[in-house]
Amino acid sequence: MQPQTPPKRRPHQQPPRPDVVQVLLRRDVKGIGRRGDIVTVSSGHARNYLIPNGLAVEATDGAVEQAATLKKSRDLREAADRESARAIAAAFAESPLVITAKAGATGKLFGSVTAADIADAVQRQFHVVVERKHVTIEKPIREVGTHTVTVALFADVRGTLNVDVRQA
Repeated sequence: MQPQTPPKRRPHQQPPRPDVVQVLLRRDVKGIGRRGDIVTVSSGHARNYLIPNGLAVEATDGAVEQAATLKKSRDLREAADRESARAIAAAFAESPLVITAKAGATGKLFGSVTAADIADAVQRQFHVVVERKHVTIEKPIREVGTHTVTVALFADVRGTLNVDVRQA
């Protein structure tokens, strides 16, 4: 038996492509990375999806330098945002959020105070825009009194907010 020799490549065939490539992300891509990151992905995913849709470019030397400057500016911006979120969380701890709602003689509300109501009241009282999906209410607020809710202000910064529900 003769030893097996690899098949010869014909001149018109493309050389085999690498299985993985490094790309610079131009936008945040869920499950892969954030804008400015250099990530390793399969060559097919990069060639067929990321690069044609403008989500990434091939990681060249110039792209790597650009990624470093983008990452540095993003880190500085995130640090400033994190500090302002901590200051807002401290302000939440100092003063309660006052919400007035219609209630019966026993103090039971007609309806309930929702996360959207709390987000609107935070914007009016503290001049901070909070999305309702970032407000966590342990149990529905259906009575007059003081209740505690948690507000996500940044990726790792949560503020505890005392909500004082008063009868209108």
